[in-house]
Amino acid sequence: MNWGSIRAQFPALENWTWLNTATYGQVPLRTRAAVDRHFARRDETACTDFLDWFDDVDEIRGLIAQLIHCSADDIAFAMNAASALSLFLGGMEWHAGDRIVTLRDEFPNQYYCAASLADQGVELIRMNEINSLPERTRAVLVSTVNYSNGYRPDMMFVSQLARRSGALLYVDGTQSVGALRFDTAAVKPDMLAVDGYKWLLCPNGSTFFYVSPELRRILRPAVIGWRSDIGWRSVNELHHGAQRMPEAAEKYEGGMLNFPSIYGAGESVRMMLEIGPELIERRVMELAEMAAEMLRRSGAAIMNERSHIVAAHWPDRDAGILAQKLQEQRIIVAARHGNLRVSPHFYNTEADLARLETALRDR
Repeated sequence: MNWGSIRAQFPALENWTWLNTATYGQVPLRTRAAVDRHFARRDETACTDFLDWFDDVDEIRGLIAQLIHCSADDIAFAMNAASALSLFLGGMEWHAGDRIVTLRDEFPNQYYCAASLADQGVELIRMNEINSLPERTRAVLVSTVNYSNGYRPDMMFVSQLARRSGALLYVDGTQSVGALRFDTAAVKPDMLAVDGYKWLLCPNGSTFFYVSPELRRILRPAVIGWRSDIGWRSVNELHHGAQRMPEAAEKYEGGMLNFPSIYGAGESVRMMLEIGPELIERRVMELAEMAAEMLRRSGAAIMNERSHIVAAHWPDRDAGILAQKLQEQRIIVAARHGNLRVSPHFYNTEADLARLETALRDR
């Protein structure tokens, strides 16, 4: 693979050493062009063909389904992962004594949303590792990779635990999908949400979420609108009777979509499928291992091995101050909970890591 030619798709990398995809991914030129084409088309047609846009979105659902191994009917779109999680928890019937399990140091979405159910008597339990589930666990909320320390739970094991316990499994794949492969058919989550602006290199507002056919039978939509009826395409004579809910995951969208961002997301996903998810994962992990070794040479301890989010900790260096000093040299990493977080994607190079190592040595 000619990674150099692919890097040319990301003009920001000419002026910045960007090692912070876990905060923001760089948007490729071809993705920006897809967004521009949509707006040009609106000018050309005056939006008279807006129903055709939904056909394009259905094609993009198919691309996403190919990436994560599911059916296009399983995919819906939202503005962010918090919207998908709010749908997941808000659409369930809760009873006093029910429990929600998550991990310690999870992304705050999982804490805030689950804790909001406390007034219904629902208990949030935070565990260091999910090796077993307590009685009355109704839902498990877990990220594929921890955003601050790089921890990667065994998703297959967690899924098996949840199924044996009769609990629903919500997975946030925002910090891995686009860098690491995810097989929905194998893991079998009830919902998988991915905010595409990180590792999928998409514009903001292009979150997708998978909803299993089984969950769709019981999960109430959070938004009801004109597209919540199976006859929504008959815009000349929309149905005015009792609502007839579609079976596909699109029933959770309700109304119009963020078409510019979704067109952009479609192009980013196409690019990744063209390169090959396996090849991308191999390259990302190679760069992460190089970063981990380089950080060890600087005296840091690596918080979790075999992760593409490399979290380093020094007993005598302040990660926040260090990240700020590096930014002054246009080397961008992040500080999270006392760790310096380095998160390279396939568009990075060995030269980027060498620049970081030199800067750390000089500090």
